[in-house]
Amino acid sequence: MTKTALIAGQGGLPVHLLNALRRSGQDHVVAELDGFPSELADADPVRFRVERLAPFLDRLADQGVDRVVFAGAIRRPRLEPGLIDPKTATLVPRLLGLMQKGDDALLREVIAIFEEWEFEVVGADAVAPDLVPGPGLLAGAPSEDDRKDAARAAEIVAGLAALDLGQGAVVAQGLCLAVETLPGTDAMLAFVAGHAAGLRSDPAKAKGTFYKAPKFGQDRRIDLPTLGPATVRAAAHASLAGIAWEAGGVICLDRAGMVAEAEAAGLFLWAREP
Repeated sequence: MTKTALIAGQGGLPVHLLNALRRSGQDHVVAELDGFPSELADADPVRFRVERLAPFLDRLADQGVDRVVFAGAIRRPRLEPGLIDPKTATLVPRLLGLMQKGDDALLREVIAIFEEWEFEVVGADAVAPDLVPGPGLLAGAPSEDDRKDAARAAEIVAGLAALDLGQGAVVAQGLCLAVETLPGTDAMLAFVAGHAAGLRSDPAKAKGTFYKAPKFGQDRRIDLPTLGPATVRAAAHASLAGIAWEAGGVICLDRAGMVAEAEAAGLFLWAREP
């Protein structure tokens, strides 16, 4: 019987996955990176450090874990060399160089290490398939101009992939108003909200579309982009027409809440075919 280790970071996704594991009766264990507590107040997690990664992986194996899912945000930890055990010392050089590069390269190496311990690494959709919508409209309907803006934003997000930057962009009337970088989606939408009046060339035309998608070539088992009700509220505050995303490639936390927020604000929500 499968036993799943939920490696929980910050944000709402670990909560949804833990609830899904409990509802399905799947055997599981929760783990957290020391210094980055999740919102799983009653989960009694196993805490680990990168400096002692190998003993942590051995502990998971000893507990019968055979499947691992990563969920939630963490920042790069500050390593303390004096804590590194001999077995982990063989792994640390592989991670140190990548910590100065983009998230994708580092996460790929993390997956590779877990697979070397013979764990199956799966995406969030393997635990809770309903979190990743297929193509279609969830709320409202984009205009033809909105669809053109979404297509332009999709091109821009695809272009960011080579630089391993963000996973989102805002386009209005064919012009890129902002792209997502390290500060994240909230910061990008706050920028658009603060400059809403001056960024659009014609106030009478399309208000703009926020588009989100995984990076091209990204390993979709980890770090899938995520949307939720707070994102919809932020898009409304930025006076956008709606949100589009790559169907099958974005996690929607609390889909009912997203739809309710969108309908209240008059925004469209569109899972767009790649």
